[in-house]
Amino acid sequence: MVSAAALRRFVVARQAFSSRFRRAGVDDVAAAIRRLQAVQLDSIATVDRAHRLTLSTRIGAYEERGLSRLLREGRVFEYWAHEACLLPIEDYPLYKRRMLELRDRHWWGRERPAELRSVEREVLARLEAEGPLPARAFEGRSEPMWGWKPAKRALEHLLAAGEVAIAGRQGFQRLYALPERVIPKQCLESPTPSSDEFHRGLALRAVRARGALTEAGIAEHCRFRGGARAVRPHVDELVRDGVLRRVEVDDGGAPVVVEAAAELDGAPTAAVLLSPFDNLLWDRAFVRRLFGFEHVIEVYKRERERVYGYYVLPLLVADRLVGRADVKADRAQGVLQVKRFTAEPGVRRRLDVPLERAAVRLARSIGLASVER
Repeated sequence: MVSAAALRRFVVARQAFSSRFRRAGVDDVAAAIRRLQAVQLDSIATVDRAHRLTLSTRIGAYEERGLSRLLREGRVFEYWAHEACLLPIEDYPLYKRRMLELRDRHWWGRERPAELRSVEREVLARLEAEGPLPARAFEGRSEPMWGWKPAKRALEHLLAAGEVAIAGRQGFQRLYALPERVIPKQCLESPTPSSDEFHRGLALRAVRARGALTEAGIAEHCRFRGGARAVRPHVDELVRDGVLRRVEVDDGGAPVVVEAAAELDGAPTAAVLLSPFDNLLWDRAFVRRLFGFEHVIEVYKRERERVYGYYVLPLLVADRLVGRADVKADRAQGVLQVKRFTAEPGVRRRLDVPLERAAVRLARSIGLASVER
């Protein structure tokens, strides 16, 4: 059995948050994506894109064009994991199972209609002739129901089915390309895993990346259908193989799944402002259980319904989530604005110093000169 406190320290330490400012190169970016297993993408840029915040808290400042280079060179790839995510190229063969499952129905449940096939052929012909292209390179009007023009719909269905790949980004717009021009040949030619192999492989990667997860948390991380019940047989097999083990927690909650040789403790020290889409926060029930923290994302709410602010970054100090900062990047002035900070109930320590330290490091990591409170 492990104490909830030791488990919390272990889970935070596993994330490898940096406690000081750093500069990183493309190899560091690739290594961080490999270690995290999946890094979520999101279009909101109030502070910076979600993946940039997630990566910078681990490795520091890096050039975004380096990430496009990694995509273009087939060292990482973009696909549907927890949501749209950056993924290590070594996992591409595993995701061929999900590509098969999404062949006729998009991640969001949208059917791949037969009448779209002619548009798909036109799109593929242009990618063949011209190389990587963004959706805006194709003519057509957005449609009210989908919000996408026909070519964009075709590109997204082709991506979900693995029939196109992402070769980088212009700004935040995807550059679509033929897979054989981006993805390494050995990955494309690898056999498609069975459903069981896919579930076991992804569950193992999730546990290795996050340190400890409940079976429900594995399902949440990987977006498996059926929740904990569907995950359990795959965990059973990994436990029988001696790769994973289940551990009881002294809070009486569901057992956690960890690597067989894991030592369940740690000594995290960083003060970090987390992206609301950070991997640590994906399983909200687990966050509530370990940290006593109710993670909410209010950017999608109407202003009058918000409690903490528009784009709110939780403040992690050592192994505790101690408050929430409503933050905005003023690019014109080179300033990170901390518009409001709300400490968690029951937190008695002064948080000015760790908040300042975390905000200054975040500002430097995303190319801003100063912090304003």
